[in-house]
Amino acid sequence: MSETASNTEIGNGGDKPNGIPAARGRALLILAAVFVVAALAWLLLWLFVFSAWETTDNAYVGGNLVGISAQVPGTVVEILADDTQRVDEGQVVVRLDPTDADVRLSQARSALAQAVRAVRQQVSTAGGADAQLVASEAALKKAQDDLARHLPLLRQQATSPEIIQHLREAVRQAQAGAEAARAQAAAAHAAIDDTAVANHPIVEQARADFRAAWVAARRNVIYAPVSGYVAQRSVQLGQSVQPGQPLMTVVPLDQLWVDANFKETQLRRVRIGQPVELVSDIYGGGVEYHGTVLGIGAGTGSVFSLLPAQNATGNWIKVVQRLPVRIALDPGSLREHPLRVGLSMEASVDVSDDSGPALVPTPAEHPVASTQVYARLIAQADERAAEIVHANLGRPKD
Repeated sequence: MSETASNTEIGNGGDKPNGIPAARGRALLILAAVFVVAALAWLLLWLFVFSAWETTDNAYVGGNLVGISAQVPGTVVEILADDTQRVDEGQVVVRLDPTDADVRLSQARSALAQAVRAVRQQVSTAGGADAQLVASEAALKKAQDDLARHLPLLRQQATSPEIIQHLREAVRQAQAGAEAARAQAAAAHAAIDDTAVANHPIVEQARADFRAAWVAARRNVIYAPVSGYVAQRSVQLGQSVQPGQPLMTVVPLDQLWVDANFKETQLRRVRIGQPVELVSDIYGGGVEYHGTVLGIGAGTGSVFSLLPAQNATGNWIKVVQRLPVRIALDPGSLREHPLRVGLSMEASVDVSDDSGPALVPTPAEHPVASTQVYARLIAQADERAAEIVHANLGRPKD
């Protein structure tokens, strides 16, 4: 009886030939199916989603660091902008002591006025030489007429040979006087012909000296060439500065970009114009920036480093290189969530459409950056010089 029951139990619940219970086998099959489905899902995601993006967290915000420096030597007497403060293009940021420059400007102003009057005097001298020439030619004509009237009288013995000799001497003297007057008139006109008083070389030289002095005097006032925020202010009151000496830096935070350093193995499908999604560490994943690929750097970082690697010497270990990819940021995103130069970013480039160019095909058609701050100084100097010239030309003749 017990043997029969034992045989029945073995027949109903015994092990499979491989020693794995049926329930456990089904569990392993289900687990294997889950892994297969997960692998298939991952493969599909890679083919249709992940393979269309190239991502790096080696990306940083870049921008223009506009250095402000002195253009003339001087002593700082006023500082009108400090770190973190905003300045607008053309705003005064530093003033230098203007005493020496004002003295030189006064000298140049006087020299310009004197040059105009000196040229006017040359014009008057030329007019006087013309009048003297007319008088000399009239005297010559009179002497020649007197000689012509007395020559017939000599043949008729109505006058003496001495008188004729005196008349001939008078003609020769008149000719010499006319020649001298002609030479003086030519010399006077050589200095003024084919030019007006305002455009005379002497006046132009004095005008150039005045412009230089005027600009130098105005450069004691140092302007911001662009609008932005002040950083790295190093200038101090009473400091004696020299031309080219850095005083502070202005950073235009509305003109930022991102330099993403991708591995060379990631750049196979990166093209200009591809869309980019970016996340900054300062705001986290809740704020997403949109950008566009502007271009790919012309060389790796190791090439442009201070001490480039010499891979042809010693033992060599291959290191995957990186190339900087310049990414333009959407201005609207920048206004809503301002960034700072040097902040860390994570950049993801959509490389699904790789039909664009890998290099910029044409040169730039417009300046990368420009300012009119310094051009205004020259225009104002020209206006002041024209006023001085006009004031010393005198009243026009009727």
